[in-house]
Amino acid sequence: MYYNQRSCPPGTRPYTIMAGDTFYAISIRYNISLDALLAANPNVDPDRLSIGQVICVPAGGPSPDPSPRCPTLRVGSRGPAVRRLQELLLDFGFNPGPVDGIFGPRTRTAVMEFQQEADINVDGIVGPRTWIALGVDCADRPPGTCPVGTMSYTIKAGDTFYNLAIRYNTTVDAIIRANPNVNPNQLRIGQRICIPT
Repeated sequence: MYYNQRSCPPGTRPYTIMAGDTFYAISIRYNISLDALLAANPNVDPDRLSIGQVICVPAGGPSPDPSPRCPTLRVGSRGPAVRRLQELLLDFGFNPGPVDGIFGPRTRTAVMEFQQEADINVDGIVGPRTWIALGVDCADRPPGTCPVGTMSYTIKAGDTFYNLAIRYNTTVDAIIRANPNVNPNQLRIGQRICIPT
């Protein structure tokens, strides 16, 4: 369902989905709980967000630093995140040109070749799926940055979403929703996730 700019109920504001957005990332950005965001958008499938789609965001606290761990990069992007991307592409055998922190045509070509090899949508834009395919855990975050209604948890040997759901009296689906960029089949010891409370 698509909202228009005037149809969000009182106590919420419209938000237009951008590349790389997830409900989890939006809840962090606006300092609201994931459950509150889901409740404000009952007819929106959080797994099928579209760029340009308008959702309703409940009023929350002050916004924390919105700089993502896995920023969306494209031609024209510059800085340390681009340099990191270029180094990762080289590690995977794709030549982005000079490792200079400038996302130019050669870096875009290397990204597109990598995306094709990794069976990701080939668009030359680096979002969470491309970062994750490059081995970056976009969900790793410092303790205390889990949304309201969840707590930070560090993965230990033998942990699975199933046994964590039993231990913390929640469901596997709830843990998955709280950690949209975490692959439950590839948990790593020391990885931080959010557990619904």
